[in-house]
Amino acid sequence: MFLRAKTRKKDGKVHRYWSVVESRRTADDRVLQRQVLYLGEINDSQKAAWIRAIEVFADEGEAHQMAIFPDDRVAPELACEVVQIRLSELSVHRPRQWGACWLALTLWEQLDLDRFWSPHLPPSRKGTRWLNVLKTLVVYRLIDPGSEWRLHRHWYHHSALGDLLGEDEGVAQDDTLYRCLDKLLVHKKPFFSYLRTRWQDLFGVRFEVLLYDLTSTYFESDPPEAGKRKFGYSRDKRFDCVQVIIALIVTPEGFPLAYEVLAGNTADKTTLADFLDRIEKQYGKAERIWVMDRGIPTEEVLAQMRRAETPVRYLVGTPKGRLSKLEKSFLTKPWKQVREQVQVKLLDQGDELYVLALSQGRRNKERAMRRRRLKKLWQRLHELQRQTLTRDELLLKLGAAKKEAGRAYALLAIDLPDPDQEVTAQTFTFALRKDKLRVVRRREGSYLLRSNLTGEDPAELWRYYIQLTEIEQAFKELKSDLAIRPIYHQIDERIEAHIFVAFIAYCLQVTLKYRLKVLAPGLTPRAALQKLAPMQMVDVRVPTTDGRVLILSRYTQPESDQQLLLSQLKLTLPEQPPPRIQSQTAKAA
Repeated sequence: MFLRAKTRKKDGKVHRYWSVVESRRTADDRVLQRQVLYLGEINDSQKAAWIRAIEVFADEGEAHQMAIFPDDRVAPELACEVVQIRLSELSVHRPRQWGACWLALTLWEQLDLDRFWSPHLPPSRKGTRWLNVLKTLVVYRLIDPGSEWRLHRHWYHHSALGDLLGEDEGVAQDDTLYRCLDKLLVHKKPFFSYLRTRWQDLFGVRFEVLLYDLTSTYFESDPPEAGKRKFGYSRDKRFDCVQVIIALIVTPEGFPLAYEVLAGNTADKTTLADFLDRIEKQYGKAERIWVMDRGIPTEEVLAQMRRAETPVRYLVGTPKGRLSKLEKSFLTKPWKQVREQVQVKLLDQGDELYVLALSQGRRNKERAMRRRRLKKLWQRLHELQRQTLTRDELLLKLGAAKKEAGRAYALLAIDLPDPDQEVTAQTFTFALRKDKLRVVRRREGSYLLRSNLTGEDPAELWRYYIQLTEIEQAFKELKSDLAIRPIYHQIDERIEAHIFVAFIAYCLQVTLKYRLKVLAPGLTPRAALQKLAPMQMVDVRVPTTDGRVLILSRYTQPESDQQLLLSQLKLTLPEQPPPRIQSQTAKAA
């Protein structure tokens, strides 16, 4: 194995993206190369660490001669029981996924979640260990998410989670899974407090800056008459489905702190005041900085935050309509460079500070998108001029073109024929609105922020706002990696418990993500789980001469690339499970 870099030129800079690559020789003496791990852009110290690790495994991979002795010998007399086995009848049974399950439980141990959940989920009088049922739900959601029915019918049997937990298939019975969900919600708020302590102890996370945003998740079910499932603005573009809203708080590093499930028709601007009150009650009063996107806080809520007894600081995106009102005031202000290709202007408005940010990279992107859409719209309108259409047909086709063009449609002045006129090139005309185009060009790449942090460095304010991408990434991982949607549950309590399990699984994913980020920013939790997933556990069955069966449950040894990843994460595989002796009658049963 070796490190290989690929270069890419972006924004005038040359970027180098690194991968761990393995060479293998085929039977026809060809050399094939396989990417083992994608590392992304790594610094010199990270590169040196990976090179040292690769050299270690290259040394361990050298061939050694070994002698193998036959086993068809008379067994010696020993002080313990002697068992002779029939190697010719050896068989391998029930291959099941082991590596990713073990990694998930290792992350659970690193977060020390047993310390919180053990007293809250004690075993039942019938012997059901609810803690292990919760672990099963969370590990399933992290590794291969799906419905509880699929977990019961298929996934659990094909995983080694039972071997790792010391449980049989009773832990994955469908009624047991649902009953466990019913026990979780009462512990949600205490769990948030415990989680905050763990983030602080493990990673030194600070909580002065909090990111707040909302998303929606939809249901594959009939619209209910009551409950939180409602029709509303769908961020998933599934306006045909009922949904719930999830309000989430994360730190700038991406560590989740708390969330709340709201009715699907909840307006964004009505959520903030209640959430501020909940966080203050749970964690106490403190000078926190809240970073939010536009549309969440109202003017009334912002005024309350400014007047609060304990100052509540905020930084929020502002609709571009306000930029129109302040544009003249900004004209006389100088630009200040806060980062390469990013400039800001500051406008002090007494107890508030407005920050106009201009990103050259964002301007280039928005300009290219606008040009592409405008060009396509212009070509489509010329096509419609040449077609023989009725006025109603023209209106339908214009509606489709408007939807595809988006905001670029407003840059054209379109004259339509009167109801009694035919559609011709003389009655249906269009022209570019150059005055609007000039305004759009001037504002491309710019965005307006407002804050009551009047004495803060503008570069720091801009950095706070850019960190909103962390909460967007959290929503992306919840919806894609952890498949929180669609939800099939019908009862509100089960719906919220389903989201709670996904939240716990996301905490495990964030723990792994932070561990990997230190090693290489290109390594993702999903890539690490998929890398270890091929490690299987099998049952090796060897009959004995006295009619019993020796069973050795064994996980497969890691390949060189898997061992490299484990070494970099400083993880040590556990010992193989001890062998078991089973009678033929028990086997038959």
